[in-house]
Amino acid sequence: MDAMIRASEPNVATLAALLADPVRAQMAYALMDGRALTAGELARVGGVTAQTASTHLAQLVDGGVLSVARQGRHRYYRISGDDAAGLLEQMAVVAGTLDHRAVPRTGPRDPHMRQARVCYDHLAGAMGVRLFAGLVESGTLTGDAHAVSVTPAGADRLRSLGVDVEGLRSRRRPVCRTCIDWSERRPHLAGGLGAALLDHFLANGWAHRVEGARILRFTSDGLRRFEELVRA
Repeated sequence: MDAMIRASEPNVATLAALLADPVRAQMAYALMDGRALTAGELARVGGVTAQTASTHLAQLVDGGVLSVARQGRHRYYRISGDDAAGLLEQMAVVAGTLDHRAVPRTGPRDPHMRQARVCYDHLAGAMGVRLFAGLVESGTLTGDAHAVSVTPAGADRLRSLGVDVEGLRSRRRPVCRTCIDWSERRPHLAGGLGAALLDHFLANGWAHRVEGARILRFTSDGLRRFEELVRA
């Protein structure tokens, strides 16, 4: 009976061992800005040879952390999905708590990373936390960090921004979910809606991505529009 129970349990040890390797962890976190990178680019991130990188990447793909797609002569690797991205973000949170000093510093040191950054495909950092809190306070969303959904009035409001909430509901991905933010240690908005809002910010010039980094820079007009969104 005990053997049957053990056989049905998730193999957490295998996944933990997969991400315990520093090179594999570096390569996985390099993809947390939502980009797809080649094995050669990820080899440089990990400081290893192309052959070694290919071995590590195959293990990450087999373990469900990364996905790979062939395009022309190249194979492009990216985070496999929302669940894998959430796992990596939460591991960063827990890793930060393992420093038992009286006042541990959480998250990245770079103030721009702490302010606004990409977490896979949604907004994170202080502005990501503010976005989630503001949408709940305004009645656009209802719930808390454990369970959140779009209200009927919120769906109308989001539709006026060009966000197709019904379209998001028709997909397999959850419309709303939360991550505990790496630096803020409070929830930010993920899921289909989190991704759609980040797409809206970028497509409409509210913000732009800093090349080669996870950092997002909001324009002055973008900050004004963002404040209108979270205060309404």
